[in-house]
Amino acid sequence: MGWIFIFLAAAFEIIGVIFLRLYSQQKTIRNLIGYIAGFAASFAFLYLSLDYLQLSIAYVVWVGIGTVGAVAVNILFFGEKKSPLRIASMAAVIIGLLGLKAMS
Repeated sequence: MGWIFIFLAAAFEIIGVIFLRLYSQQKTIRNLIGYIAGFAASFAFLYLSLDYLQLSIAYVVWVGIGTVGAVAVNILFFGEKKSPLRIASMAAVIIGLLGLKAMS
């Protein structure tokens, strides 16, 4: 159950990042609510995951998935630059997360 909560937390963090980007471009109430709700839900699911997982694992996985997801969303939908080094760095984060998962 803890892993489901972590993946939900990361998904909502990515939603929060999307709305943060939208809010920085166009300050509407919809974007503000999406930004706040995304991050609030993310923290709530992270908190719930701590009943099942160690903080050291849950936090790192949450941050890693959220970071890779935010970079991917910004590359795919907001036109941020993609480079081989950036893609390799994202892959390194994913490999590290898989290693942590394998050891927990």
